[in-house]
Amino acid sequence: MNEIVDFKRKTNINIPNEYVKFLKMFGGGEGIIGKNSYVILWSISELPDMNMLYKVKEYAPGFFIFGSDGGGEAYAFDTRTPAMPINSIPFVGMEPSLARMIASSFNTFLEVLYIA
Repeated sequence: MNEIVDFKRKTNINIPNEYVKFLKMFGGGEGIIGKNSYVILWSISELPDMNMLYKVKEYAPGFFIFGSDGGGEAYAFDTRTPAMPINSIPFVGMEPSLARMIASSFNTFLEVLYIA
């Protein structure tokens, strides 16, 4: 998938393999997971622009957003650690101190949303 290679070249971010597999299979997505969770997962081509639009490097350095709950919360990889755990971080008032870890991996993130 050339988009993944282009993304890595543009951003210099090595997104987790589980997430790469998801993107290769689905390209992104939006909808209900489980009974109570809604998720919007942006396509690989949208990621750099959305992070620039929300000024993530300025307001939440070390985070890289890849989607949202469809409301006020962004979903982000914490790039400050090699494991890149997934956090929820508010779009308004975005700052690292407000980040809340959701899962240690992308697959676990989807499971957490499903059972929430």
